Amino acid sequence: MTLLTGGASLAADDPELARSIVAKADEIRFPADGFQVTIDIVSTSPGEDPDERKYKVLSKGNQNTIVQTLEPAADRGQALLMRGRDLWVFMPNISQPVRLSLAQRLTGQVANGDLARASFSGDYEPKILRTDTVDGEKMHVLELTAVDRGVTYGKVLYWVRQSNNWPHKAEFYSLSDRLLKVCRYEKFQSLGGRIRPTQLVMEDALRKGDVSTLRYSQMSAKDLPDRVFTKQYMDKLNRVD
Repeated sequence: MTLLTGGASLAADDPELARSIVAKADEIRFPADGFQVTIDIVSTSPGEDPDERKYKVLSKGNQNTIVQTLEPAADRGQALLMRGRDLWVFMPNISQPVRLSLAQRLTGQVANGDLARASFSGDYEPKILRTDTVDGEKMHVLELTAVDRGVTYGKVLYWVRQSNNWPHKAEFYSLSDRLLKVCRYEKFQSLGGRIRPTQLVMEDALRKGDVSTLRYSQMSAKDLPDRVFTKQYMDKLNRVD
């Protein structure tokens, strides 16, 4: 891959354009309305056997999400419920849900918020830093700064294609501005009615060789009333599935 860094973008001082780019990239990654999708995650570390997991995600906007564990069988029945920035984990043998943070690790390089709250709009204030050229494609490079400490990452650097607003790469930083991991958006194919990245590769920035690959499939629109995203409904949902 060749990477050429250009000068500062002429639009770097245009906050409305920056927000529009992020919103359009969000729409490419996920539908704006209710949907469900299956996510297979394979995490690898040098010298260790791969860890394979499967989840079903039910999401409505960027405020309400359920993440159900399908595999491994020993963890089936565990589920995350997100309402706004509040996140709980429900476990079959524990009567009360446990409160979690979006930044806590779910599996491998994947944080809870990577599945439960995957859109950037609303959680980050974007600014266009510059234009880069990657393999002949011009990219907006945006800096996304967390609107508060409750979101998944303190800062994100985000590469988005200028020609079609496809997300290309993201670098995720902690609140202390330490690079945590790098994510690549790959295998753009038809999914859920439009062309989307169907594979995400997340690499640990500190531990070389620690990688999680997320594969998205079976995405479909789904009518999800608000009552689904309640603590009272979680037991019923698990019994149905």
